[in-house]
Amino acid sequence: MTAGYPLDRRLPPDVLVGGGTAWSRYRQYPVFSLPWLRGRSALFATIIGVIALLIGGTIGLLARDYGLVLPMASYQFAGFALMATAGPALATWVRHRGWSALAERRGIVAAMLLGMVVSYFADSIASARIDAMLVAALGPSARPPAPDLGPIEQAVSTALNILLLIVIYGLFGGGLALRAYFSERQRWRDHRNQRELADARVQAQRADLRLGLLQAQVEPHFLFNTLASVRALVRRDPARAEATLDALVDHLRATIPKLREDDALLHSTLGQQLDICTSYLELMRLRTGDRLGYAVEVAPALRGCAYPPLLLLTLVENAVKHGIEPKPGPGRIRIDAQRTEGELVVTVSDDGAGLQPGLGSGMGLANVRDQLAMRYGDRARLRLDGRPGEGTRAQIRIPVEAP
Repeated sequence: MTAGYPLDRRLPPDVLVGGGTAWSRYRQYPVFSLPWLRGRSALFATIIGVIALLIGGTIGLLARDYGLVLPMASYQFAGFALMATAGPALATWVRHRGWSALAERRGIVAAMLLGMVVSYFADSIASARIDAMLVAALGPSARPPAPDLGPIEQAVSTALNILLLIVIYGLFGGGLALRAYFSERQRWRDHRNQRELADARVQAQRADLRLGLLQAQVEPHFLFNTLASVRALVRRDPARAEATLDALVDHLRATIPKLREDDALLHSTLGQQLDICTSYLELMRLRTGDRLGYAVEVAPALRGCAYPPLLLLTLVENAVKHGIEPKPGPGRIRIDAQRTEGELVVTVSDDGAGLQPGLGSGMGLANVRDQLAMRYGDRARLRLDGRPGEGTRAQIRIPVEAP
């Protein structure tokens, strides 16, 4: 591994440049890696082989000597194949040395330059062999006469010829790959930065969610109001004051342990949420002087199902606050759960004041919808039903997950 990523694995999609077609899949791997070299060599060998056979066949046809086809094609293939792979093969060897980044960059540039030198000699040897075979088959007329140039024209011609060879050897021998190699590191750094930024955002969202859950589980006003109720009951009804304190302890016992567990705040089961709701309802029953009744009807097998924290408690709190408290006389809240077709359906219903205009758009229900969307996308939903004076039914559907 160099540059912080493995050389034998495909690059992430946002790091790739090309590689979307069947013949360019080798570009899905890091430049100058072994998979990249194998794929590129196979592609170039196929193309060069076809071209070499066409050239050899054409010359054999012109010379009416079909014995020239294979030798001619072989020299063409060997020359072009060395020109195409010498530099990339040397650069691949360098990249797998595990050198430092600077030494690797220098080594790869040197390897590509050395590959151009190898290309020059391979081209010269192959061209000389092919030229000799052409002269032998077609006679001296096969070799075009050298132009009669003056000294300056000869120097310019030589310079242009060298420049042209450098361009050909450079491009054919992996010059574009060298450019992709240098940009690949920057693209990988950009990818890593984006991934770290995304991770940081997720961590920030999780921290915000944990903070929100902590604040929701230890609602100061709820504690103050409960303690105020206990204080008022101490002289008037000591037994109920004691029962209220016991219920408060039970409720805190159901919630406080979760505060000490970091990620546990984000994960819970339906059973744990039912315990929190039950302790809350019992506490509210005592505070309201038995005006509130409640029932929890959930099969024991469903208690182990994964369930987001505090969604259910928000529905129960709304049922107490907007359903039971505004209603004169006694009221009742019921919690039930069912598992149907891969979904866990939990319903909180009451016979209180009913669904009043504007109640479905409060902050608590907005938080419930946000949590459902963040955790499950469009696979979960919250539904509210009810009419004024006829109670309210709040229902959450989530996909069933392993506990």
